[in-house]
Amino acid sequence: MNPIFKAVGVRKLFGAFEALKGIDLEVTQGEVVCIIGPSGSGKSTFLRCINQLETVTGGALWIKGELVGYRRNGNKLYELSSGEVARQRLATGMVFQRFNLFPHKTALENVIEGPVQVLKQARREAEGTARKLLARVGLQDKCDAYPITLSGGQQQRVAIARALAMQPALLLFDEPTSALDPELVGEVLAVMRDVARTGITMIVVTHELGFAREVANRVLFMDRGMVVESGPPEQVLVNPTEPRTREFISAVLR
Repeated sequence: MNPIFKAVGVRKLFGAFEALKGIDLEVTQGEVVCIIGPSGSGKSTFLRCINQLETVTGGALWIKGELVGYRRNGNKLYELSSGEVARQRLATGMVFQRFNLFPHKTALENVIEGPVQVLKQARREAEGTARKLLARVGLQDKCDAYPITLSGGQQQRVAIARALAMQPALLLFDEPTSALDPELVGEVLAVMRDVARTGITMIVVTHELGFAREVANRVLFMDRGMVVESGPPEQVLVNPTEPRTREFISAVLR
């Protein structure tokens, strides 16, 4: 089976600092990959490179077999135009730490913005889909609510519905519960479990080891810009082979 996502030797420099030091990863259709690791290990930077919010310094990424950010002409690579990047970005949906909802739009309006403005769906069709998605994340009664009236967990669930409305091939989560009060984490993880069961391909950066163990097909542990260990959750999270992985998991569970 051809991978829906592939990274080969991905590097990212910020000045002299090397945030990513040659990341390799293949993800197949329907797979859920969770990435864990300490702050500053490059996890979020890797997601931002996948979604073209950052440009890779070296290596290459492919989504659905298409080279990300560049086109090849013979032996030369040329950067894509902003319009071409925007088209490629439609293949990915991203759920951020801080929700990033439009404060002046209702939950329903936030969810339909992309389908109407970008995908050029008819507003009536987009609204019908948005209401179903908001119901799916448990917010059927919040369609007309503005973000300021919603809890952090509710806002993040709107953000998940918004990402799903664009029908992405690959859904990216960048520590989606890290900005939430502890009592709100569970409601967001429950929605993510439901999304994972639908068969959508997901890459999730998370500190929630219980979620990773339950939902992931594969877990990557990153540290200092490198993948230190990768494998099934029962191996990486329960019986890791690398001392640095054991040290991190012990610290998180302490």
